[in-house]
Amino acid sequence: MNAPSKKSRPLFWFYILLTYVFLQFSWWTFSMFELNSENTRLKTELNLLKGENPEEVIAKGNAMNEKLHKRWLMISSEGAVFVFLLLLGGFQIRKTLKKETALAQQQKNFLLSVTHELKSPIASTKLQLQTLQKHELDRVKQKEILANAISDTERLNNLVENILLASKIENSVFYFHKEKVNLSEYISEGMNQTIKSFNYKQKVVLEVAPDITMNIDRTSFPSIILNLFENAIKYSPENSTIGIGLKKQNENIILTVTDEGGGISSSEKEIIFQKFYRVGNEDIRKTKGTGLGLFIVKYIVENHNGVITVKDNFPKGCVFEVTFSDG
Repeated sequence: MNAPSKKSRPLFWFYILLTYVFLQFSWWTFSMFELNSENTRLKTELNLLKGENPEEVIAKGNAMNEKLHKRWLMISSEGAVFVFLLLLGGFQIRKTLKKETALAQQQKNFLLSVTHELKSPIASTKLQLQTLQKHELDRVKQKEILANAISDTERLNNLVENILLASKIENSVFYFHKEKVNLSEYISEGMNQTIKSFNYKQKVVLEVAPDITMNIDRTSFPSIILNLFENAIKYSPENSTIGIGLKKQNENIILTVTDEGGGISSSEKEIIFQKFYRVGNEDIRKTKGTGLGLFIVKYIVENHNGVITVKDNFPKGCVFEVTFSDG
């Protein structure tokens, strides 16, 4: 028989517990009736022995009381186990309901955010193309509008890619095909192209050590850097510095993305990698995003024998540090 899946496991154990509680309650009720009958029978026997030898009556009475006491202990123990399991089951059900409520709220937040994220670049691109269509503009202005339209289209493409990738991860249909690449050149070329393509309001500094090689999946690995970089851009003020670093330390390869934004509180450093998780209320949120980026990053990192952590950047901001095992 196949083991229950992770999603159905709580329900499976709930039914097991419910069945046990029903059987235990039935047995406990039967035992109580049996004990009551036994008690009545023993009292009847004692009444019949009243005219006999007092010492014999006392001895039989003590034996009967001891027998009843043992039965009471047994039934009380079973009752205590029953109550304990009932409380445990109630606690687990409450815990599961809280998780379901939190997940429902996260999904609601996701739908609100993804609706905004989809509509915003589409509306912006449409407006820019209509501007080109209706107005005679000089060459410089045309290039500026086209660059903005391409930027919005790329943003829309990244959003769709993240949603599709998260769906594949959730359904366990994403596969990694790794090959050895020069990671130093791969990151430098990719980031230089990204920096040239878009007009960022922050200063981007690359500190990439040369000739670091690693086995990576070319399809998914860029999502690590791009999601972390986009996250840094999103939460960093204008004219601040964003750093992207790559180095080899002992037998490990370390990738870092640093920013000078508002930072991340200690209580959120562990849960920001959960799917759909975003700080605050979607109805009043100012930053863009769907809560999928860091979830995807963590999954890809772990499938490249890596670990991702979040540290404070001094004097302000945070550092996302990815450590890959070179083994």
